[in-house]
Amino acid sequence: MNASTHSARRRRWPTVIATIVIVLIVLVILAWLGSKLVRAGGDPQAAAPAAATPALIAQGAYVAKLGDCAACHTAPGGKPFAGGLAIASPVGTIYSTNITPDRDTGIGAYSYGEFERAVRRGVDRHGHTLYPAMPYPSYAKVSDADLTALYAYFMHGVQPVRQANHAEGIPWPLSMRWPLAYWRGLFAPRVAASVPAPGDDPLARGAYLVEGLGHCGACHTPRAVTLQEKALSDHDSSLYLSGGVNDHWVAPSLRGDAASGLGGMSEAGLATLLGTGRTDRSAIFGGMTDVVAHSTQYMSEADLKAVARYLKSLAPHRQETAVKYDPATHQALFAGKVAATGAQLYVDNCATCHRTDGQGYAQVFPTLAGNPVVNGDDPASLIHLVLAGGTMPGAQAAPTQFTMPPFDQRLSDREIADVLSFVRTSWGNRAAAVSAAQVRKLRGAVPAGRAGMTDYDPRKR
Repeated sequence: MNASTHSARRRRWPTVIATIVIVLIVLVILAWLGSKLVRAGGDPQAAAPAAATPALIAQGAYVAKLGDCAACHTAPGGKPFAGGLAIASPVGTIYSTNITPDRDTGIGAYSYGEFERAVRRGVDRHGHTLYPAMPYPSYAKVSDADLTALYAYFMHGVQPVRQANHAEGIPWPLSMRWPLAYWRGLFAPRVAASVPAPGDDPLARGAYLVEGLGHCGACHTPRAVTLQEKALSDHDSSLYLSGGVNDHWVAPSLRGDAASGLGGMSEAGLATLLGTGRTDRSAIFGGMTDVVAHSTQYMSEADLKAVARYLKSLAPHRQETAVKYDPATHQALFAGKVAATGAQLYVDNCATCHRTDGQGYAQVFPTLAGNPVVNGDDPASLIHLVLAGGTMPGAQAAPTQFTMPPFDQRLSDREIADVLSFVRTSWGNRAAAVSAAQVRKLRGAVPAGRAGMTDYDPRKR
C-alpha cells in the first residue's frame, strides 16, 4: 500500500463515521415516530366493564376455547397458558408468552384496558407491538362482551404459573420491535370504539367466529411478502380462506372450490368434522389436530352449525370442476394390474387402509378419491403426511384415535413421489404429478428422528 492510498483511506473515515451516525439518528427517529405516531388507541387505564362473577368466568372459559388460546400458549408438557411454545416464522422462532395471572411473569398486572390493547390491538402494557403470531388482526373483531368475559377468566379462572418468558429466537436486526409498529399501522384493522356482539343470526354468528375468535384466516388465507393476510374477510376479497401454507403444511381452501375446497362437503358433514375430527370420508391431520383438540370439539352444536353455514356460504375462489369418481383404477388393482407407475407401491403400502377403490373406511381412514387435499395444487401436506405420519385428534364425541405411520424410513424420495402421483391421478383425481425433488426438499423439514433417507438403490435394502 503506497502513501497516497493510505492517505485517501484516512480521508474517507470521517465520511464513513458521519454516515453511520446519520443512519443511527434516522433509526432512532423512526423508532420514536413508530411509538408516538402509530398509536394503538384504546384506554390502557380502563377498568373491567363488569365484575368477575362465576357466570362471566364460565363464559370467558368458553370464549378462550373459541379463540384456541391454549393451542399456542401451552407448551408440550407445560402448564396451561404458561407459554413457551416454539412457533416457526419466516424471521425466526417466536415463543408464546405466559398469559396466566402471575403478576411478575404473566399478565396478572394487566388492567382491563391493557388486556384489551394486547388482544385486539397488538400492543402490550409496555407499549411494545406484539409479533403478529398473536392474531390480533382477527381478534380486533372480538366483541366487548366476549373480551370482558375473557379478561375475567384469565384473571380469576386460570391458575397462575410463575414461568419467565423464553427469549425470542429471532436474529438482530429482525428482532427489533419498533418496525412492527409500522406493520401494525399498515395492516392491522382499526378497532371500533365499541364492538357489538353479532346477534342470533347463525350466518352472522358464523362469520364472527371464523373471522374473529377462530382466526381461521391466519392459516387458511395466503399472505403477502410483508406477511400480512391478503384479506381479513370475504368482503375484502375471495382470497380470504382460499388456502395458505403454515409450517410445511398446506391449509386448504375453506371456500366452495369444487375440487380443492369445501364444494363437495355438506354443511352437516363440516360441522361433524370440526366437532369430532372425522367424518365417513374425512379426517383431520396436521396443525388442525390442535384446533380440534383445544377448540372446535368444545363448541356448542349451535356454534358448529353457524361456522359450517358461514363457510358453506363462501363462493369458490377457483373455478374448478368437481371430481367425478372413476372406477377404472379400482378395477385394474382388483384384477392385479399394477403396471402403472406407483400402482404396486400403493398396493403394498396404502391399500390396506385406503383400499383399492380409494374410499378408505368410514370414521377411520379417509377416502382418497375426490379428497380436496389430494386434488390441491400444492402436494406439501401429502408429502409431509407420508414422511412423518399423523394421528387424528381424539374428541369428546369421538375419543378413538387412528394413526397413519411414517414412511420416511421405508420409501425413497422417488417412491414417495411415484405413489403420490398415482393417488393424485386415480379414481377421478386429476392433480399434477409429484416430483422426487419436492419430496427431497420437504424431507429435511420433517420432525427430527423421522427423516433419514434420500433416494437410494433398492437392492441395498
